[in-house]
Parts: sequence; C-alpha cells; structure tokens
Amino acid sequence: METPQSELDEFFGPRVERLTVEERPAVRRLGVVVSGSLSKGLDVKLDRTADIESTAVGRYVVVEGKSRRFFSMITDVSLDATDPRIAKLPPDVDDDFMREVILGVNTFGMLHVAPMLVLEEGATEPKPVKTVPGHFAPVVEATAGDVNLIFGSDEQAGFFHVGEPLDMEDIPIYISLKRFVERSSGVFGKSGTGKTFLTRMLLAGIVQSNVAVNLVFDMHNEYGWKSQTESRGEVKGLRQLFPSSQVAVATLDDESSRRRGSKIDFVVQIGYSDIEPEDVEMLAGIMGLSDVQVGALHAIHRRLGHNWIARLLSDERPEEMQAMIDAGQIHEGTLGAIQRKLGLFQRFAFLKPGVADNAVKEMLGYIEQGKHLVLEFGRYGSSLEAYILVANYLTRRIHRAYVQRKEAAQGGQADEPRPLVITIEEAHKFLDPAIAGQTIFGTIARELRKYNVTLLIVDQRPSGIDPEVMSQIGTRVTCLLDDEQDIRAVFAGVSGASELRNVLARLDTRQQALILGHAVPMPVVVRTRDTTTADYYASLGYVEGQDLQKKLERGKKALGRDSGELD
Repeated sequence: METPQSELDEFFGPRVERLTVEERPAVRRLGVVVSGSLSKGLDVKLDRTADIESTAVGRYVVVEGKSRRFFSMITDVSLDATDPRIAKLPPDVDDDFMREVILGVNTFGMLHVAPMLVLEEGATEPKPVKTVPGHFAPVVEATAGDVNLIFGSDEQAGFFHVGEPLDMEDIPIYISLKRFVERSSGVFGKSGTGKTFLTRMLLAGIVQSNVAVNLVFDMHNEYGWKSQTESRGEVKGLRQLFPSSQVAVATLDDESSRRRGSKIDFVVQIGYSDIEPEDVEMLAGIMGLSDVQVGALHAIHRRLGHNWIARLLSDERPEEMQAMIDAGQIHEGTLGAIQRKLGLFQRFAFLKPGVADNAVKEMLGYIEQGKHLVLEFGRYGSSLEAYILVANYLTRRIHRAYVQRKEAAQGGQADEPRPLVITIEEAHKFLDPAIAGQTIFGTIARELRKYNVTLLIVDQRPSGIDPEVMSQIGTRVTCLLDDEQDIRAVFAGVSGASELRNVLARLDTRQQALILGHAVPMPVVVRTRDTTTADYYASLGYVEGQDLQKKLERGKKALGRDSGELD
C-alpha cells in the first residue's frame, strides 16, 4: 500500500503539529507485535485485557516503534492458542475459574494489521512505509489526533467530510476533492448499497468546494431535484441545496419534470440532422447492429448527407439508397435491418427533425459560467438506448470543445477551460472491453486530466468495465460487493489487495464504503454521512423557512440591492 512521497506532500503540511508520546491523550493498548513482514503485514497478540469482540476489521491502530509510529489498519481477526491440544480438548467452559486462568495465557486473540504510513520521530507529516517495527512493539488504538494528521481537516481548502472510521464515532474523515477531480473516479457497489447517496454527496462536495464543474447524466432523476429513499423519505437534490447561480437542471422530458415539481432551466432537444454514425455505434450491442450494419451506417451517411436518419426513416426509400443497392454497395436486407432498428429513435420525442443543435452550445455556456449542470432523463431513464445515445452524443461534442479550448490556451489564445467532471451511470455499458477503446468515455479515462475533463463512473458491475480503463481510475469508492469478479476488478492494480478484500467483504449493506486511491493518503473504511439530515444540509449552507428569509436579506444587504440569485 505504498504511496509516493510526492503525492503525500500534497496532503500534509504544517496543518497539524505532531504530539510527543507524553503529550498524547491516554489511549487503549491492544497488544504487541509478535511477527510479520512488510509485504504481508503484522501479527499482533492481543493483551489479556483487550476485548477481541470490539476489534473489527477496517479499524485503525498505531504501532509504537522505537523511533517511529506506524499508522495501520486491522485486516483480520483470529483466535490462537499456545498448545494445539486446547482446540481438540477444550477445558470445561462452565468452570469460570479455569476459563479465566486460560484466557490470555494459553488462549488469546490475534490481529493481522497492515502498516499504511509511518510517522517518524520529530516529523510533522507521515511517509510511505518502508520497514516494520520490532518484536513486542506495543499496539494502541488510533486517536482523533492520529486520524486528523493523516486525513486532514475542514480547515483545508478542498477537503470534504465523507464519514467516520468504523467504531470511531465523531472523528471525521476528509478526502481531497481537488485530487478527486484530477483523475477519473468511480463509485461501485451492488444494488441497494447506497451508491446514489454516496455519489450525490460527492457531487455536493464538488459544488461546495468549487474545484470543478459537474455535468451529471441523471438517468433516474435522483441528483437534480428531490428523490425518495426506500422508506419513502425525501432526499434533496443539488438544485434544492444550492442556488440557481451554482446549479442548473436541464431535461429531456419536460412533462415528467413538471409532474415532479422540478425546477428546469432548459429543455434539451436533438435534431436528427445532427446525429452522426459515431453517435449510434455505441448502441450496436443493445440494438443488435452487426459489424456489417455498423459499417454500412457510415456509407449511408456519406451518401445521404447530414439528414440521413430522417430520410432513412421516411415512408419512401431514398433514390440514393436504391442506387447503392443496384450497384451492390449495400445489401437490401442490410438496409432493411438498419431502417427497422433505427426506427427505435421515433419513440424518443426529444429527437426532432429540423431542430437546430443548441443543446451543446447552451450546456457549454453554463459550464463556462461555472454552473453545475444536471440533465434529467424523465421517462427516458428507463430506456438504456436513450441514455447511451444522449450521453455519448453530448459528451463527444463537449469533449471536442474542451480539446480545442485547451489547445488554444496552450497557444496563449484563450484561458484554461474549467475542470469538468462528467458523471455517468451504468458505466459498464459505456466502457465494455469490446468498445471502450473506441468510445469517447474510454478516451477521457485514459487521458487522465490532459484536457481538463474527467469521469465519475457509477456502476454495480465493475467487472464489466475494460481493465485498462479501471487501471486509470484514480479514486475508487466501493460499497459492498459479493461477486468475486467484481471484487477482483475493483482491486486491479492495487498493492495489498488480498488484505483489503477481507475488509470489503465485511462491509455492511448500507452506509459503509472502502475508499482508496488518489484522493486519500491511504485506504479508509468509513461509515458514510447520513445525507438526509438537517445537519448535513446545513453543512452545505442550505437553509429553509425563516432562516432562508434571513439569508436572503443578508444577501441583499451585502450586495446593496435586491438579489434574485439567492434562492
């Protein structure tokens, strides 16, 4: 789990003064190191007074070496005995005296801990672990000061509170959102583990810290306006938590948005004439387009021009198509199959003939202003074809604009474009190994932050994502997974993965996640914040009722005029 020192330097600085052993508050001793190695971790024999039932995997401990302190994570808990015959011939468990005599002497608990970072004597920041403590080094519980030293505090710009360590209440864990948006990131977990709540919280943190601009393809209408928990409780969306000067909501289905009471800034419509064959290629697997039919799309586009789809779907066959059939350039059966399959587009009311493509221009205008944008799909969220078509169509053009602006900035002709984070759900459909190499989403993931565009992918089947793309995911936020292939995919390229697998396998089904990668100095298991409480909303600056009126009045007074932006 070694982290390069250059990356650690971005996390740590003069924010926390290291306490000497004498100055540290009283901590509970757990045991002593009895064996281990740098590659496989340390074995710790629990003291007689330590309660093995209260030492869970994922919890933090500190190993007090002679001149160093090793910040470590418990990765396994086991029982052991000095004599193997005790397991075969246990004493009379009803004899309390005998049990007390044997416990802690002949039988004892063992912890397996993985050293993550080392705090050297006199140093003010941790460093990567390159050695191990000696025999019988004492092991104690980590304190709030230890955790804050590693993960930072809310006093640092761009650091966001995501939860608390397991069994360590009221000790916040922060991640660096600045580093989170520098590379593509992922939120993974089986269905029902809270991926959406986690993603919404991370997006809210990005809005609050202003480290990047979000573009969210909101498949199930859960991020822009309010949604519901499984218990039918209300969860506020980004547009409710932040003013219209920060967050805008677009929709493909204005009827659905009106029914839900969602505040919409504009409606997205796409003209048939603006769709290119590359926009349709990603739908090949879902629509059943063969390689021959995909290749024919390009030939048809060249022959019919920019209005190719509308002409293909018309009741009368275009003369150019009959000429291609007569010349043997396309088989009549192939053409008929393409027309039948593209007929799906006629069910999408947001696709209209003769409509000018203003959606991309309007979205880029919001992004340039620093406004975070959520695109709701309304009733089309149940159609994977519509989701993939629109997300691919818009992302290709927005990325193209970013490439041009980045190159212009490098030539001194324009300013740097704002960092942009594009959030997609059902990510394995966009990043399947068979197509990831050719799609815009695979390109963005491999580019890292070359053109100031990164991805936030949300998925329950990480094993369906191209391994090359997974290797480029900078920060991985993982809820419970129980499929072996999915677990293997999440830990691909991560050192010490075998120990972390035990931690991931024992997460609760709700409100727990393992975070590792670029945004944290070391892997951390957190109990994530409850994002439905008034305290959480208040931490983001949200107020309502009389408090909202006071906020509006303060805003008007500060501006010296009436403000329509503070809503």
